[in-house]
Amino acid sequence: MQYSDAIAAVASQRRAAGKETSDQALVGLIAQGDKHAMQVLFGRHNVRVFRFLMRFVDGEATAEDLVSEVFIEVWRNAGQFEARSQVSTWLLAIARHKALSALRRRSTEELDDDVIEFIEDPTDNPEVTLQKTERAEILRDCLKQLSPAHREIIDLVYYHERTIEDVAEIIGVPANTVKTRMFYARKRIGELLGARGLDRAFV
Repeated sequence: MQYSDAIAAVASQRRAAGKETSDQALVGLIAQGDKHAMQVLFGRHNVRVFRFLMRFVDGEATAEDLVSEVFIEVWRNAGQFEARSQVSTWLLAIARHKALSALRRRSTEELDDDVIEFIEDPTDNPEVTLQKTERAEILRDCLKQLSPAHREIIDLVYYHERTIEDVAEIIGVPANTVKTRMFYARKRIGELLGARGLDRAFV
């Protein structure tokens, strides 16, 4: 076997090993300073984190910067991960904190605009295929009328498919609070859709 072939074989083995390693195990390796584990974790989750951040900020460049901050935080604090939640939930919690910190650095007026818009970027959600239809536009208008706290719950549960427990971990409130906000958010969306003459299939 030639040297180049041997190198390629080793690289292939490492990629395969990365695919087989759980997120939790990767974090453990990262805590020990394993850069390859960091690369694997980044490869698995950077797109999801980016799309989540695009709900909060108004530009890909800003979101990309925040993605870098999120994974720098992971590199620095991997040893503090207690595995009480999924690694993906932990990552989104870090991303949310980074995004809100970035927004707080802006004026109150800019913050209000960002909060209003943060769930409207259809980067990867069920609304993508319906974006140009009348129903999608009406739904977007209805979502705008929810409070920021209720919009955040809808975004995480419907568009990021997180569980109630995940959402509670991400936003730092009790699960019962998440359930209560979900109840009122769904009820309000149903009322708004009904007022527009649409069924309440969304809720």
